[in-house]
Amino acid sequence: MNWRVYILAITAFAVGLVELIVGGILPNIAEDLHVSLSSAGQLITVFAFVYAISAPILLSATAKIERKQLFLIALAIFALSNFMMFMSTTFVIVMIARIISAMSTALVIVLSLTITAKIVTPQYRAKALGLIFVGVSSALVIGVPLGIFITESFGWRSVFLGISILALLSMVLNARFLEKMPVVEVVPLKTQIKSLANVKVLSAQLTTLLMLAGHYMLYAYLTAFLVEAFDMSAAWISACYLVFGVASVSGNGFGGWLSDKLGTGKAILIVVTSFVLVLLVIPYTTMSLPLFLIVTVLWGALSWALTPPLQSYLIQIAPETSDIQQSLNTAALQIGISIGSAVGGMVYAYTASAIHLSSFGAIFALGALGCAVISLKKPATIRQQVNG
Repeated sequence: MNWRVYILAITAFAVGLVELIVGGILPNIAEDLHVSLSSAGQLITVFAFVYAISAPILLSATAKIERKQLFLIALAIFALSNFMMFMSTTFVIVMIARIISAMSTALVIVLSLTITAKIVTPQYRAKALGLIFVGVSSALVIGVPLGIFITESFGWRSVFLGISILALLSMVLNARFLEKMPVVEVVPLKTQIKSLANVKVLSAQLTTLLMLAGHYMLYAYLTAFLVEAFDMSAAWISACYLVFGVASVSGNGFGGWLSDKLGTGKAILIVVTSFVLVLLVIPYTTMSLPLFLIVTVLWGALSWALTPPLQSYLIQIAPETSDIQQSLNTAALQIGISIGSAVGGMVYAYTASAIHLSSFGAIFALGALGCAVISLKKPATIRQQVNG
C-alpha cells in the first residue's frame, strides 16, 4: 500500500479534531466570551450545517483546480481559521472562524478520501480508505479528552492554536511528499439531489439525519449534563468523553458484524430501536455514576453502529448512484448534528437543565425508526431488484 496514505490519515486526524472538540469545552468558551451555553452551542450547529452543504458545492466550484493544489489551499485556510479562533476576542469572530473552518474541513476530508482512492492500487483501496476513517474516528476518541485537559491547563484558545500548528505540519508533509493529482469529473449537484427522488433512498438518508439529531440533543451539551448530574471535575469529564469515544469507535465494528450476521435491514432496526431505548433511560441513571457509565458505553456504541449497515444498505438499494449516496449520507449526518445541537440548545435555554435532553432526543430517534421502517417496507424498483 502507498505509504502516503498514512500522511493523509494524519491530516484527517488533525482536521477531524476541530468539529467535536468544542462540545467538551463549551462551558469554558461560553464563560470567557460572556454568552449563554445555548448560544455557544450554536458553534456546533453552524459548523455541522456549513460542513454538510460545503462539500458538494465547493467540489463543484473547484472542479477545474488540480487536486493537490486545492488540498494544500484548503489546509492553509483551515490552519488560518483555527489561528483566528486562537486570536478571537468576541463571539462573532469565533463564529466566523468556525464557518471558515467548517468549509475547509469539508473540503480537506473529501479530498483526503478522493486522493487516497487514486494513489493506491484497487486491492488496497478499501484498507486505505479505512485508514482515513481511522484518522477521523481517532480524533473523536483522543480529541475531546485532550481538549479538556489543554483547556484546564492553558485555556480554550490554546486548543485551536495546537490544531492550527498540526494543520501546518500536515500541509508541509503533503506539499513535500504528495504527488500531483489530475482533475476528475465531479458529479453535478443537480444529479446528487435528483437521486433523492426515490422514497426508499430518501427515507434511508433521513434515518441517519434523525438519529444523529437525537444523539446530539444531549451529546452537544454532555459537559453541562455531567456537571449538573454528578458535579464532575474536568478530569472526570475528560474520562467520560474518553469512554464514550472508545465505545463509539467500537460501535463501528459492532454495526458491521451485526449487518454481516443478520443482514442490513435487521441490523438497522435493532440499532435504531436500541438507541431510542438508551436515550429514554439516560435521565434515570443520574442516581448512580457506575450505572451511567454502563449506559454511556451502550449509547456511544450505538451512536456509530448505524453507519456500516446503512452504508451497505444504500449500496444495495441504489447501486447505480452508490458514490453519490455515500456523499449524501455524510451530508445527512452533518445536518442531523446541526439540527440536534440547535434544538438541544433551545430546550436547554428554556428548561435551564440538561438532564432530560436525551428524552427529547428520543423523539428524533423515533422518527429515525419510522423512516427506517418506511424504507425497508418500500418495494425496490425493477432496476434495484435486478442489481440487488
